[in-house]
Amino acid sequence: MENEKTNEIISPLDEYRAQIDAVDNEMVRLLRERMALADRIGAYKSEHGLPVRDAGRERRLLERLAAMAGEDGRSEKEIRALYSLIFDISCARQERLAERPSPLAEAMEKAVAETAPLFPEKATVACQGVEGAYAQDAAQAMFRYPSLMFLSSFESVFSAVDRGLCRYGVLPLENSTAGSVGRIYDLMAQYHFYIVKTTRVRVSHVLAAPRGTLLNQIREVRSHEQALLQCGHFLDTLPDIHLSPCSNTAAAAKEAAASGRHDLAVICSSACAALYGLEILRDNINDESGNYTRFICISKKLEIYPGADRTGIMLTLPHEAGSLYHALARLSVRGINLLKIESRPIPGRDFEFMFYFDIGESIYSPALRELLCDFERLSPDFRYLGSY
Repeated sequence: MENEKTNEIISPLDEYRAQIDAVDNEMVRLLRERMALADRIGAYKSEHGLPVRDAGRERRLLERLAAMAGEDGRSEKEIRALYSLIFDISCARQERLAERPSPLAEAMEKAVAETAPLFPEKATVACQGVEGAYAQDAAQAMFRYPSLMFLSSFESVFSAVDRGLCRYGVLPLENSTAGSVGRIYDLMAQYHFYIVKTTRVRVSHVLAAPRGTLLNQIREVRSHEQALLQCGHFLDTLPDIHLSPCSNTAAAAKEAAASGRHDLAVICSSACAALYGLEILRDNINDESGNYTRFICISKKLEIYPGADRTGIMLTLPHEAGSLYHALARLSVRGINLLKIESRPIPGRDFEFMFYFDIGESIYSPALRELLCDFERLSPDFRYLGSY
């Protein structure tokens, strides 16, 4: 009996995919060949002391390749984007072949070797506000026995660390409801410091006022601007209320207690309200029940504790199309996760921004060291903010 053969029907989609597979196989083969040639060029440049990057050749090559898009130019943008990325990868490989010493890599290795295995239990810690502030909760979460130094402003905390008045400072960086604390990012660019630890604090706000105050008597609500933002839905339910931003939730509670006013209420924590003898008019007034603020601990000295798997950097990029894409591509080609990106305008420099990246990668990863060295070469304003 003859074997019957089943004729499989191949759809046009299957044919197209088979053709793409064949093209991809050839592209990978050619890419490996190109990278091998780039490595040889890198070795030659290293041997003869030549710079890795040749901007003029890259520009001419990019123009020649883009011209191959044809008269309609439909693929020109894709060609430019692809080869710009290939140039970046090639240059990164050549930089590694050059084996030039990196002061940053050496500083990180030294910090890893010299930092104590455990975060200190005791330390003098500066934070903004007064007794009862959320920053106090954060400091007590980081340190078992902190000696707290309360200061009037965020800048005062940076300044105290900078001048050596305390070893550490604790500052809020971002909130899960209201977003980033912009002032902290601005101060990061002004002061030289390192982030050595972070913690999340559950933020549960109450509306509090001097004892005997009724809710319908309230005409003014005072608190930190972030707290007011985090309780926007509740505040919208209060008619004819004036909102007064101030420096700190605990400072607002302390002032309200001293004022004796029955038309003034504050937003603070329940513990802070109890501390200053205020009566809680409404509790759990956050817009979101899962309301958290991430605090950072800063130090003038670089300290990298075991297990650090998050790194902060800041840098400026050219004000031109694709500059941010090329920076982010450096993370992608190494398989490194970007946890957060923030941009802030640079005073006095129109349309220029400082970018802040939070990167998720182990401090022991060679890929992280390579990435940071790449960024150090990429941006003249690059700053390493620490690993924690």
